[in-house]
Amino acid sequence: MNSPAQNKPRLTTSSMISSIAEEGQRTKPAPFGHALVAAAEADPRILGMTADLAKYTDLHIFAEALPTRFFQMGMAEQLLMAAAGGMAKEGFIPFATTYAAFATRRAYDFIHQVIAEENLNVKICAALPGLTTGYGPSHQATEDLAMMRAVPGLTVIDPCDALETEQCVAAVVQHQGPVYMRLPRGRVPLVLDEYDYTFEIGKAKLLRDGKDVLIISSGLMTMRALEVAERLSMDRIEVAVLHVATIKPLDVESINAACRVPGRLVVIAENHTQIGCLGEAIALNLVQAKIQPELRHVALPDAFLDPGALPTLQDRYSVSTEAISSNIRSWLI
Repeated sequence: MNSPAQNKPRLTTSSMISSIAEEGQRTKPAPFGHALVAAAEADPRILGMTADLAKYTDLHIFAEALPTRFFQMGMAEQLLMAAAGGMAKEGFIPFATTYAAFATRRAYDFIHQVIAEENLNVKICAALPGLTTGYGPSHQATEDLAMMRAVPGLTVIDPCDALETEQCVAAVVQHQGPVYMRLPRGRVPLVLDEYDYTFEIGKAKLLRDGKDVLIISSGLMTMRALEVAERLSMDRIEVAVLHVATIKPLDVESINAACRVPGRLVVIAENHTQIGCLGEAIALNLVQAKIQPELRHVALPDAFLDPGALPTLQDRYSVSTEAISSNIRSWLI
């Protein structure tokens, strides 16, 4: 008899490439690139800048539409951030794109000193966040949000899907000050349009209610949380989902209100290492507010992750829909 693993289709090298959409799921191509073009056509201050990764951050769409406002800085992330700061000093609104691993680990001091300390109006948009690529620790930015949360004055955003990515672009243009935004790219799932959703900086949104479990999630984990809620509903387990797109500043009022509902398990789910991000921020806030729900944390381990096919890694690190559903069932026993 074949095992479940033997029955699964053989995964190819393409399964290592960033894609968070399931087969057959509704998607939208390059929402960031198209939204930035639309915003820039209405605001001449907006510039597009990248470090040799226009095609892989969807900024090539901006470059084709507005070539005189596009700047290719080469494979030099520190230069990218420093130049973006200089552009902001001249009154422009630069959107600087690269991979999250490069934006944070290679250019951290330049973000900290050149951009954040002077409160410059730079928007850093970083692709391949967390576990969205199988190319191993060199490209897996599993600690980016912890690093960016620690920078004073930096707004930190982790959008869920194509709709929210588009809305985030419009919102951060209007926001005065530096922003670090995780960037879903390529064919990005459409999820939140079914929930009458509107993104607001600093606001968490309850997407669905339920008496048994509350999942507090950010980024692509909100998509997973909604899938988990549907799956567990077949077991008559009611799951509420609170989407926290803004990691900093954190909407503690909405989080506290949701966690005060008696009798339900609270699960914090994030596409990030368990160290230093949403889980720790919420846990500290709950302790300070003297709110004591039964609490569990779904996150990536404090480790250098393996390379491999994304579906395999998501199961291995218990962040797939099936793994989260199974764990929640066991926690409710």
